[in-house]
Amino acid sequence: MTQSWDRIYTPHRLEYLRAAVTSEECPFCAAPELNGSDTLDLVAHRGQLAYVVLNLYPYNAGHLLICPYRHVADYTELTNAERDEISRLTQESMHTLRAISGAQGFNLGMNQGSISGAGIAAHLHQHVVPRWGGDANFMPIIGETKVLPQLLTQTRDQLQEGWISSH
Repeated sequence: MTQSWDRIYTPHRLEYLRAAVTSEECPFCAAPELNGSDTLDLVAHRGQLAYVVLNLYPYNAGHLLICPYRHVADYTELTNAERDEISRLTQESMHTLRAISGAQGFNLGMNQGSISGAGIAAHLHQHVVPRWGGDANFMPIIGETKVLPQLLTQTRDQLQEGWISSH
């Protein structure tokens, strides 16, 4: 028997969509203090110069963004200390995602400028996207949506509890 899906509902995303439309503040400047709670703000880990937050529009479950606290657009504008911490947090994110979810690979990336595809070009951010064999299917192509097996808040809790620090 073939099962047909007319719609897949994700009502939890409406809050994020409304916030994105109404907010004029930089979302990466606001994110670490938006609701005053790492759980509500989806902050997985805080460093001294940068933080790790779940992407509200993930390509895959566990898709993280590493952002400097300072509002800076270009990689060349980072201080050496900011660059080093973003690099360390990228490594720690990979270690943690492997430990808590068995990630088999990663896409790492930083789009510099809107011409390169940066959705928020004014504030630098490093993407860490965990990958697994067979994680791509027909849904993004046919359904024009990504199906995630876990709520963002549950993923954030797992990341925070299982965070692996390198120092």
